[in-house]
Amino acid sequence: MFRGFQILFLLLISPFIIGVFLKGLKHKSELSGKVILTLYALGTGFIIIMSIISILSKKKVLDKSDFYGEYTIDRNYFPGINADWQYNRYRFEIKDNDSIYFYSTDEEKILKTYKGKIFTDKKRYTSRRIKFKMEQPTHHILTDNPTIYREPWDFFMVLNSPKYHNMYFRKGKWKKIDGK
Repeated sequence: MFRGFQILFLLLISPFIIGVFLKGLKHKSELSGKVILTLYALGTGFIIIMSIISILSKKKVLDKSDFYGEYTIDRNYFPGINADWQYNRYRFEIKDNDSIYFYSTDEEKILKTYKGKIFTDKKRYTSRRIKFKMEQPTHHILTDNPTIYREPWDFFMVLNSPKYHNMYFRKGKWKKIDGK
């Protein structure tokens, strides 16, 4: 269906569009030529602007290597005392050997480490999906696989904890919270 529309456009509509443009160029000093060329300029500008917006708003396509790194609680997503508490208590790291290390912490001090492996799935998706296979027993935050939310230039993971509900993790190094 879409292919047929493309052929119809090329065969019937594009010669008309080119013909009107050439008429505008031929009569560019007359009012009709100025109107035609102005409309073509506006249309071309609109197409360029919409193409740029489309490129800038396109969601990032993730590869397995994009997941490697350190993750902390995103305190900006739901700022407040609970986010600060979670930030100081939980973080994890995914290494390039496909290992995950989930840390239960007291600020910079690591109290317990939960280990596991990561796997990615691309069978049905354009972007990779990550899955955790944790050693047992594991922490309640890691009972389910994360949900990945892609943005134009970045992504974040949401882990669903039975105790805390959704926990928002973003790639970044842990730093002491100012004023604490």
